[in-house]
Amino acid sequence: MQENCRILISNDDGILALGVRTLANTLAAAGYGVTVVCPDRERSATGHGLTIHQPIRVDPVADVYHGSIQAWACSGTPSDCVKLGLSALLPQPPDFVLAGINQGANLGTDVLYSGTVSAAMEGAIEGIPSVAFSLCSFAHQDFSVAADFAVQLLAQLQAEPLSHPMLLNVNIPPVPKAEIAGVRVTRQGLRRYIEQFEQRYDPRGKGYYWLAGEAVEDVEQPPHCGVSPEIPTDVEAIRDRYITITPLQYDLSDTQALQHFRADHFHA
Repeated sequence: MQENCRILISNDDGILALGVRTLANTLAAAGYGVTVVCPDRERSATGHGLTIHQPIRVDPVADVYHGSIQAWACSGTPSDCVKLGLSALLPQPPDFVLAGINQGANLGTDVLYSGTVSAAMEGAIEGIPSVAFSLCSFAHQDFSVAADFAVQLLAQLQAEPLSHPMLLNVNIPPVPKAEIAGVRVTRQGLRRYIEQFEQRYDPRGKGYYWLAGEAVEDVEQPPHCGVSPEIPTDVEAIRDRYITITPLQYDLSDTQALQHFRADHFHA
């Protein structure tokens, strides 16, 4: 089954990042048909940005990936990479779009800024089941647990297809496999930041600002929106060393607000 399954992989850490190389090579070794289209440099926290005011350039990358993988370095954003892969580089649509493995968590409200999640969301927008993978550490360099789980998850999704194309946001604790507590399907939590802008000066004396910040997790429980509060948030489950799977959608409609407003609530 794997040899007939085609996968497009992207990321926001760049074409040479260890996370995407581990993911792509592990899946190729498992027999999947893998194509990689990634930014040619670090493009983290670019969200769902697109390149529309300058050309997008793409170059093949050799000697970095498994021999069966066709890999491309793209000058654009993660979303550009997936759009280009789906519309120009692949001869036919893939069965799955994957993003990652990201270096760092994509929990709670991180997904609004994440280039990794946005890349995977492009696949969901096009009606292709998609998964974003993130390792919840900026220092941990062992991506094998996450890559092995990706193989397991894809096999399960092939055996039991999703009810409709969606994005699964997967976060993996940065611990050895023996210390993983299990897998939990979660709801999106809250992960806010205390913003700090450090003022600096360039050699010519002109001031500029450098954004820094401290994460504040689960300041309060997010609205349930009809989801049982017994379902843990991704932030909570990661703390307990569970792999988290959070189904996401691109429809940001506030369903509670739609029920609140009457058709004649506003007047022109």
